[in-house]
Amino acid sequence: MSSDAKLSASKQQLFRIPRVPFWAQILAGLVLGVLLGWLARSADVGWLGTALTKTGETFVQLLKLAVAPLVFFAIVISITNLRKVSNAARLAGRTLLWFMVTSLIAVAIGLTIGLLANPGAGTGLTTRDGAEPDSAGSWLDFLTGIVPTDVVTPFTELNVLQIVFMAAVVGVAALKLGPKAEPLLELSESVLSLLQKALWWVIRLAPLGSLGLIGTAIKDYGWGLIGQYATFTADVYIGCALVVFGVYPLLLATVARVSPVQFFRGAWPALQLAFVSRSSVGTMPLTQKVTERLGVPKEYTSFAVPFGATTKMDGCASVYPALAAIFVAQIFGVDLGVGDYLLIAFVSVIGSAATAGLTGATVMLTLTLSTLGLPLAGVGLLLAIDPILDMMRTATNVAGQALVPVLVAAREKILDLDAFHSAKSFSIEDLDRDGTGPAGAEGRTGAEDDAEDDAEDDARTPVPA
Repeated sequence: MSSDAKLSASKQQLFRIPRVPFWAQILAGLVLGVLLGWLARSADVGWLGTALTKTGETFVQLLKLAVAPLVFFAIVISITNLRKVSNAARLAGRTLLWFMVTSLIAVAIGLTIGLLANPGAGTGLTTRDGAEPDSAGSWLDFLTGIVPTDVVTPFTELNVLQIVFMAAVVGVAALKLGPKAEPLLELSESVLSLLQKALWWVIRLAPLGSLGLIGTAIKDYGWGLIGQYATFTADVYIGCALVVFGVYPLLLATVARVSPVQFFRGAWPALQLAFVSRSSVGTMPLTQKVTERLGVPKEYTSFAVPFGATTKMDGCASVYPALAAIFVAQIFGVDLGVGDYLLIAFVSVIGSAATAGLTGATVMLTLTLSTLGLPLAGVGLLLAIDPILDMMRTATNVAGQALVPVLVAAREKILDLDAFHSAKSFSIEDLDRDGTGPAGAEGRTGAEDDAEDDAEDDARTPVPA
């Protein structure tokens, strides 16, 4: 290497701005958001509070903007991709079975913690603190609302359940048409890739979004209100943690016979994004990516992950409604019996499809309360603390959405163990280095992606003469 080249390389090293890991950006956003929210509330800084609110709202709105078409095309492609998988019906059935089993375990944990901790006791809250929501979920709405009245309204009103229904019809019809549907499927795959790329730009804004969302929560409600809900908040976080770090590792070790530590190492990028974005659907492309890197065949992953992102909600639809129902019953002085607890479990396992993979779980909560005959005004008691709860709930949802494909693939002997054992956490900024976006290169394994990442890292490091 010439002296000029050496000088140029040393200057590059000297002036290179260190790359901040995405998790560190998110953590910084959360900490800064808490500080700015506290400042806006304590010093009554109006413009700062408005800026925090608008930042959080814009991030959520950008996520919602991509949700409707993303869900539609992802479900269409996921169903049609099953034609590439042997024993497709068996895989779909096993996937649904494990969704239900894990949901049942999660709701049992939520009920147990609720009965032991009494989350509604000692809060100081009364029935006057609640208010009925603008809209409520019911079994009649759930059953009759699956079929849309037209093809436009579900997209404009973001009715995820109706979008899933239409996508399923189109996907099954495309399978029946065979070769005649190939042009439509090619177009759908292209549109899906474009949507994922656009969503990826939104995901990169997650540190700013987390700053705005947590800052707004602190600004609006302060620490006093959070103190009133301390027991309930702790119960939700403990319940979700027991599911994610207790039940899931046990299933991985006993059912899939793989390392739980290795699973979390590979799935970590999706979990951290879910915690910040509070959107299972918004995290879906990354969930699919990490699941592929964990050795699950792409053809199966492209079915199981989109399906799970709209129906698999161990946090929002299992742990949370169980605890919330007990909390509301205690505030309103209603005694729940064994039959009521069984109803909560039934609603959690069967009704989770009514929970959109977006921020919040109001639909599932109102569905649970209305089934038990509890006052819907109890929903208003929990809306204030919902943003903080939703972070852990969504991370739990996404962990389950990555877990089940690994369990099924391992049991069906289609899990690539070499890719699983070589999967590692990665920086989100590195994902579309090859230009393929969050879904990754066609037909590549996690091991191949990791090898190329390492090779490119070496290539960027100046070599001394």
